[in-house]
Amino acid sequence: MAETACRVLLVLGTSAGGVGRHVRMLAEGLAAAGHRVVVAGPASTDRAFGFSGVARFAEVPISDRPRPASDLRAVARLRALAAGADVVHAHGLRAGALAALAPGRRAGLVVTLHNALTASGAVGAVYGVLERVVARRADRVLVVSPDLGERMAALGARHVAPAVVPAPPLPPPGRTPAEVRAELGAGERPILLTVARLAQQKGLETLLDAARGPFEGEAPLFVVAGEGPLREPLQARIDAEGLPVRLLGDRADVADLLGAAASLVLASRWEGQPLIVQEALRAGRPVVATAVGGVPGMVGEAGLLVPPGDAGALRDAVRRLLAEPGLAARLAAAAPRRPLPGPEDAVRAVLDAYEDARR
Repeated sequence: MAETACRVLLVLGTSAGGVGRHVRMLAEGLAAAGHRVVVAGPASTDRAFGFSGVARFAEVPISDRPRPASDLRAVARLRALAAGADVVHAHGLRAGALAALAPGRRAGLVVTLHNALTASGAVGAVYGVLERVVARRADRVLVVSPDLGERMAALGARHVAPAVVPAPPLPPPGRTPAEVRAELGAGERPILLTVARLAQQKGLETLLDAARGPFEGEAPLFVVAGEGPLREPLQARIDAEGLPVRLLGDRADVADLLGAAASLVLASRWEGQPLIVQEALRAGRPVVATAVGGVPGMVGEAGLLVPPGDAGALRDAVRRLLAEPGLAARLAAAAPRRPLPGPEDAVRAVLDAYEDARR
């Protein structure tokens, strides 16, 4: 497949972060290697990630929740687009299931699952059905963590392999740590950085519980970069309890924030291969994170891992990192040595998957 030009249809649903960045990286890398690439997804994704700058973009209404009328239109549109493709590569459960349901598909189907199923109730039941559709109809399923792979194999997936999801390089910092600290009003306090969508999956209530302390001396400043549906309730709690936490909203200066931070802190209930963890490791920052999904394999000896939902363990890990400079220095030194994939590795891996899917 790598030696012959391939017609690739990349499909994604609504995305504001890692999935969109990953698809953009693949589109750019595949096009640069001489393959014909079409990206299909909601118009908002093209505005956010500039797909039309590196490939042809086709608008397809793939929403983040089941919507029967919209989903039927999406399936019809994907059927038409897939007719001109050698391989359809869908990203995420919703996009993968809709691509699998498009009748008349002759192209090979590869689905990358970037997240675990966390919904419950009626929505969770629907997503459970979509998981089985993907497991049974996809020619190849790529997963971002071992637990996802085990689940898909149990549901009947024929071929499951690890996904390669590298973080695109961050631009160099544009400001000094002192300038960032001044903007944030940190004073002499250590800065603990979280970069996450403000949503249930990210465990931010646990982060706020941990931020209550107690800490030795003055509490560190927890800063959270990101937006999402939980912003108002999180801010209300921060204000009501006087927590040492600042919600910064979406930020384009993550490299600056990492440069000023003592550590990256993630309290997520589940993660795959979070891009921010890779970015922190490349920046030489220690990581305090929950031991979920693909995080332990990424962090290795460059961080401290705690159980998800355990605010006490998260607080104690932060306290230990701040109280033991030698430990912090060892973790920071180990961070840039972690073996992390690059864009070339990701493109090579998907081309191998495409070749296998067409056999």
